[in-house]
Amino acid sequence: MPRRSPAGGGIDAVLARGRLGISGVLFFILAGVAPLTVTAGVVPAAYAATGLTAVPAAFLVVAAVLAVFAVGYTAMARRIPHAGAFYAFIAHGLGRPAGVGAALIAVVAYNLLQVGLYGMIGPSLSAFAADNLHLAAPWWVWAFGTWAVVTVLGLVRVDLSGRLLGFLSMIELAIIAVLTVNGLSHPAGGHISAAPLSPTSMHLSGLGALLAVAVLGFTGFEQGPVFSEEARDPRRTIPAATYISLGVVAVVYAAAAWALDVHYGTQVVAIAQSPASPTMLFAMAPGVLASAARTLFLTSLLAAAIAFHTAVGRYMWTLGRERVLPAAMGRSGKTGVPATASLVQSLLGVTAIAVTVVAHWDPVGQLFFWGGTTGGFGILLLLVSTSAAVVRYMLIQPGGESLWQRLIAPATAMTLLTVMVVLCVMHYAMLLNVPPGSAAARILPALFGIAAVFGIAWALILKRIHPQAYAAIGLGGAAAAKPAAGSGIPAASAESAAR
Repeated sequence: MPRRSPAGGGIDAVLARGRLGISGVLFFILAGVAPLTVTAGVVPAAYAATGLTAVPAAFLVVAAVLAVFAVGYTAMARRIPHAGAFYAFIAHGLGRPAGVGAALIAVVAYNLLQVGLYGMIGPSLSAFAADNLHLAAPWWVWAFGTWAVVTVLGLVRVDLSGRLLGFLSMIELAIIAVLTVNGLSHPAGGHISAAPLSPTSMHLSGLGALLAVAVLGFTGFEQGPVFSEEARDPRRTIPAATYISLGVVAVVYAAAAWALDVHYGTQVVAIAQSPASPTMLFAMAPGVLASAARTLFLTSLLAAAIAFHTAVGRYMWTLGRERVLPAAMGRSGKTGVPATASLVQSLLGVTAIAVTVVAHWDPVGQLFFWGGTTGGFGILLLLVSTSAAVVRYMLIQPGGESLWQRLIAPATAMTLLTVMVVLCVMHYAMLLNVPPGSAAARILPALFGIAAVFGIAWALILKRIHPQAYAAIGLGGAAAAKPAAGSGIPAASAESAAR
């Protein structure tokens, strides 16, 4: 059962403990990454947008950079188990105002990722129902129906949601493997070349756009520490789930992209740029298998919606627990889930669907594609900030970590990820599939600057009007009550976060 904070006010100090093992956390991560959605959508988009055939190598290079990032990230997760991972790590490493700024960036990014999925789920379900069940209904009917399912599942025990996601994720990975093998077994021209898997196949021309697309495909792999307060053994569970998920999706993405290159040969870019692009992956298999894959594409979207709903609910819950957001957000239900925050996220989801309908937006192009791309960019900004926070925190609070863990790996990751941020900014119009200089390419990434400024300003206001709330920023439930004892966070760490 959740424990109440001694500070009173009805705030829940912790979520339900010990309900997730390695597999449970892994399933939430894989569902958020949505491998089938990426391999069917992002991979062809990478070929189409860049005109390059080095897509498989780009995924492997990005995975290697993220593996370096994960060294410092998981080291911080062992030191600071906290449901608001980016928020807590940055608060401890770069100061509390920066932590609150990062928290609002995370809330905006994860909400964009979550609500954006309804823009793809609705039209996809509508087309599927019309083709297979002879049911005709507008996209928003199916989007609202899916929203209702996600809302209910967001209120059940986290381990029960994890089992559902595990089942869906395993089937999803299996179908991708079958499609990949089938594509490789039917090469264009009768031969297979491994050249697209080699980093040497990547050329400077178009490299920035290629890496920018590839890095957004990994959005969701960072969710492990979000479940550290509900994990049975967070020091072991979170790093294992993070590295396993990263390795799995890197292999899956690179192999699927390679299979597309092998199967379609010299026509891979041309087909990716044609109306046939969304069906490229599925067309590598016979009819029955292709139909099954299209069906699982829908469950992939549902699983991702559940996973991101769960993650953003925990971010908003921890901000309510520490009174950065209204205290009501910090309450959890009888099942140990962040009930109020979950319902608020559901409210945002239903509002996004309604606004899209009323404003006559394109649900796929604007709600899904723009929302998902911008949300992924926000996560990339947080990866850079977290790497910087790890370096500073480990310098101030040296522990048992090696030099590689506390300095070399996070500093290297910070440098490489900063390059990727710059590449994304340079090619943001291309990522949104809009003309260069368009308003959307300027306004959407600027949302995170606005969120960061607002968060920093709010933290400084809290410092003056509510010093107790300011003192609890980034410390977690038990630490908020007793910063120096019993929290797993050293007292000196609490002092370093007080800046």
